[in-house]
Amino acid sequence: MKTQFHASASQPILLTAAASLLLVGIAAATTRARAAEPTPRMVLQGVMAKLGRDMQAVTGAIAVEDWAAVARLAPGIARHPEPPLSEKLRILAWLGGDAGKFRAFDIQAHDAALAMGQAAQRGDGGAVIDAFARTQRACLGCHQGYRQRFIARFHDRR
Repeated sequence: MKTQFHASASQPILLTAAASLLLVGIAAATTRARAAEPTPRMVLQGVMAKLGRDMQAVTGAIAVEDWAAVARLAPGIARHPEPPLSEKLRILAWLGGDAGKFRAFDIQAHDAALAMGQAAQRGDGGAVIDAFARTQRACLGCHQGYRQRFIARFHDRR
């Protein structure tokens, strides 16, 4: 016995409903996938990572009194790259009234790193260490004042 399939009036509605559910499912999966994508890394993160590596290299160079290495690294620390203007504006807007204090730490680190490089060129180990300490204090002040709040505001922590 052969079963015949007869289209009913409800089939187009069911087909439309099934297609709609499929599209909603695809849209939801796409939204979840986008939400799971990491937030693009800020340029400042890369700058800070490079500064960290350079400061570690300076520490190692100081330990073995490699003043040439310190003299080579110090200008890069002093004149580190800056994030693009759009990123700077986001950060400055977030800092609000603290922007001047934030910038002061950067200037202190810049000046101390330049002094560290000059002392290294002279072979003056004591002055290198003093300038290195000033550089580190400027970094520490900024990190203690802003790092955790910055991470909470700008870094995706999923």
